[in-house]
Amino acid sequence: MDREPVSVDLGLQGGGAHGAFTWGVLDRLLEESWLMFDGISGTSAGAMNAAVMADGLTESGPPQPRLALEQFWKRVSDAALLSPLRRGPIEILTGRWTLDYSPVFAVLDVAARVLSPYDTNPFGSNPLTQILADSVRFDRLPAAPIKLFVTATNVRTGRGRVFRNPEITPDVLLASACLPTMFQAVEIDGEAYWDGGYSGNPSMAPLIRECHASDTILVQINPIERPGTPKTAREIHNRLNEIAFNATLIKELRMAALLRQVVDPGSGEGAILAKMRIHRIASDAMIDLGYSSKLLAEWEFFCMLRDEGRRSAEAFLEAHGADLGSTGSRSTRTSTSRARRSSTPRSWPGCTRSAARRRSSVRYGRRGRRAGATSRDREHHRHHGLGLAVGRNIPFYALLYEA
Repeated sequence: MDREPVSVDLGLQGGGAHGAFTWGVLDRLLEESWLMFDGISGTSAGAMNAAVMADGLTESGPPQPRLALEQFWKRVSDAALLSPLRRGPIEILTGRWTLDYSPVFAVLDVAARVLSPYDTNPFGSNPLTQILADSVRFDRLPAAPIKLFVTATNVRTGRGRVFRNPEITPDVLLASACLPTMFQAVEIDGEAYWDGGYSGNPSMAPLIRECHASDTILVQINPIERPGTPKTAREIHNRLNEIAFNATLIKELRMAALLRQVVDPGSGEGAILAKMRIHRIASDAMIDLGYSSKLLAEWEFFCMLRDEGRRSAEAFLEAHGADLGSTGSRSTRTSTSRARRSSTPRSWPGCTRSAARRRSSVRYGRRGRRAGATSRDREHHRHHGLGLAVGRNIPFYALLYEA
């Protein structure tokens, strides 16, 4: 596509082996010379994808990060060649990507509920340590052309800490991906950290506050909605993980959307929020994958997810590529890779279609006050604490993150 360059930010979710879907999305986006990447916020596997991509861009442009991402995921697969966590003959014959019927996975799953990683892995070893050292030149990240934001959860405070380019080390990435039932907490600066998915998956606030792009593409690999009610213990556990790892993101996006309605967009952070446009790349294929497949490291599985990521990114660019960099009346928007554009504005999580219609009728006047906003609207926001937070100039993200 021959068009003017557009600067975008990326938000990359974590999800173990499912992060190979994000690899495919990045692989496709990097083919577009008009896309310029300003900042990337990533968690867990998303953070590793972000670091590998940023390091690759320090060399020779898009071809290098694409190769670097492929090499990273190949190293992960090669390291798991002798792993007992592999599909059985029946799953291979039926083409099912799951470990649900693996006796080794069943034993480890039960053991994780009664045994601590401090018992089962007393030396705290992690095979990703060497893989990351081979895949990323961490000394180059401070000078990388992309701002990086990696989230890990402080075990003591329960709040997320956002690490930036000069602070990112192998330990930071391992902390961001540290599932507490599988690995010992990672100590950084005297504090213990667990998986960043508990506090920000990914953290969107740094992209809003510290980057200049008005468009953010969220690559989502944890389904927000899943049809039906989980009945088996494994289905319930899987759904609990999805809800937990999406909860902070949904609250953060909902808060940003609400703040856009009550703050003066004429100056400061209000102006940033008023310009913000959120797009989403996701795939229905992720709904068919359960929790156990997040531990599946077969190369064929990674390639399948990569190809699905590329298809989803291609569909997104065809349907919504023209929206990137636009200044339409609906500046806050969510796009899915398989959704058709509708005359009804697409809502934020937790916002009904009727509420979306009401919001679409609200426009900002020349002085920044919302046309159509009533005293009842303003009283509603004050009742829920939003007016107080804005009036005192307390950023909502100060409650979520340490830095």
